[in-house]
Amino acid sequence: MSQWPIIDEPSAVFPLYSRANVGEIFPDPISPLNATAGFQRCLEPGWRAAFVACGVWDQDLYDTAVDKNVLPAFGSYLYINMSLMRLFGVRVPGMGAEAVDLQYFGDMPGIPSYESERRDFDDDPAFTEKAGAWLQRDVLGATDLAAYDADKAEVDEIRANRPDLSGLSDGELRARIVSFEDLLVRLFQHHIEASLKSGVGLGAVAQFTAAIGKPEIALTLVSGIGDVDSTGPSLDMYRLSRAAQHPAVAAHFDEGTEGLYERLHGSAEASVIDFAMQLDAFLEKWDFRGPSEWEIHADTWGVKPEIALAAIERMRRSGAEADPAAAGSRRAAEREATVAAVREALAGDAEATGQFEMILNAAALWLRGRERGRTTAAKVIHEIRLAGLELGRRAVARGDIADAHDIFMLFENELDDFLADPAPFGPVVADRKRVYLGLFEIVPPFVVAGDLPPIAEWDKRSSQVADGITVGATIAGVPGSSGSARGRARVVLNPDDVDELEPDEVLIAPITDPSWTPLFVGAAAVVVDVGAPFSHAAIVSRELGIPCVVSVNQATKRIRTGDLVEVDGGAGTVTLLEREPVPVS
Repeated sequence: MSQWPIIDEPSAVFPLYSRANVGEIFPDPISPLNATAGFQRCLEPGWRAAFVACGVWDQDLYDTAVDKNVLPAFGSYLYINMSLMRLFGVRVPGMGAEAVDLQYFGDMPGIPSYESERRDFDDDPAFTEKAGAWLQRDVLGATDLAAYDADKAEVDEIRANRPDLSGLSDGELRARIVSFEDLLVRLFQHHIEASLKSGVGLGAVAQFTAAIGKPEIALTLVSGIGDVDSTGPSLDMYRLSRAAQHPAVAAHFDEGTEGLYERLHGSAEASVIDFAMQLDAFLEKWDFRGPSEWEIHADTWGVKPEIALAAIERMRRSGAEADPAAAGSRRAAEREATVAAVREALAGDAEATGQFEMILNAAALWLRGRERGRTTAAKVIHEIRLAGLELGRRAVARGDIADAHDIFMLFENELDDFLADPAPFGPVVADRKRVYLGLFEIVPPFVVAGDLPPIAEWDKRSSQVADGITVGATIAGVPGSSGSARGRARVVLNPDDVDELEPDEVLIAPITDPSWTPLFVGAAAVVVDVGAPFSHAAIVSRELGIPCVVSVNQATKRIRTGDLVEVDGGAGTVTLLEREPVPVS
């Protein structure tokens, strides 16, 4: 392990890395404990195993000169090895490196071509044959998510039987933090396998619709599929927001979200007591959800209920037309009508009909699998978070550290020494915390090709300048969810900052993870700086029936809050109709 911050060694064999996709699920720098006992420690071997399970290569392909082949941290920001992703595309029949680039990079500029890094061993007929068998058997031939359902049941049992953490010794808490490693590696392997399969499925749908002369229906065919786990919080939260409209409950919300949880639970009003019980049931079910939920240092809805309450407050102001269940039903009906039209057009062609049904099933199945896998793994990450926070709270009570979250500034191999003699770690933890918070102010390069630029040369968020845009101009991105909408833009850089977001505004975000989902409810459309057709923003938008465009380069810089914009999710465009004047200071 390198000195803090974490700077893993890039591979000379597989030299292309990107924040694409991983920036969506892990937007923030990773903390030391999470890197060595949680997310990075377990995802790296899980991802390696997933590639091997797909038949594209064996374990001996990986570069032994570096510790992290798939998911290194540069400046504590995680990166995906896109050289390996491209090689996956090359070896899967009918896919190709270009399809991988479209799925992960979208239309982002400045991406080195695959030809610039092609290796002599990339084309391998034996592995292409194995990958082809995997494609037919495990992707297109799959009929259920039995392994993912079993994972979910196992993890839900662990959560249901969570011990009283306050009754565990320090040593038992320390042991609990590392006790989930084997489980997490397996869960991450399943999640990555589903992600790879969903990418193949989406690509197959796009290829099929293009072949029949109807490329515009590709997104409709993967919308409204239902049973997508990441939409669950929005459905439950919307029901809570309706209950929050009761006058007695609304009166508490009207006082602001600060201290709201305590006010609700301190009320003797029957309707408020009932709402508080519903809220607690919601928080128990979705306690692991929150901004940057893969990072154990980050607060979740269960740790900090005010985050969820702020989203409920925003949703409370939405009308019945924002009901995500109704929107999902409308999108499902559109999908079924489109499917019926394709079936009618293919009538009499048994081979084409069979191919269509197989592709349609695979795309929907593995999009569900992807979201189920990541949701299940996030629950286990939360168990590590809770054990760490309990250990941290005790350290605060003893005066060893300043904040319970500071425990995450330790590396796993320091925990025993810290528990035995915490005094020497006080200055170390404080310094790491200072550096860690400072990392949030820098912008990790979207792409690293070959040599890693020194962190001192990375852009500062405050100094970023985007190209201007004039009224009437259109910014091109990548279609994420079909449909069009017109509305005032609202630039939101953090899912915590929901107070000003109004119904029917167009949400402009840098990147989204599942904690952003409640913000989608009531939004006219969603526009994201980075992303791809199978990224979280696109999947959820399709389920909620919201137009979405991803990979809109620097949208959060080029579009201002208050701008009137038109979003065409099918075409992948955002047009500026009216410019909000710059405030005069």
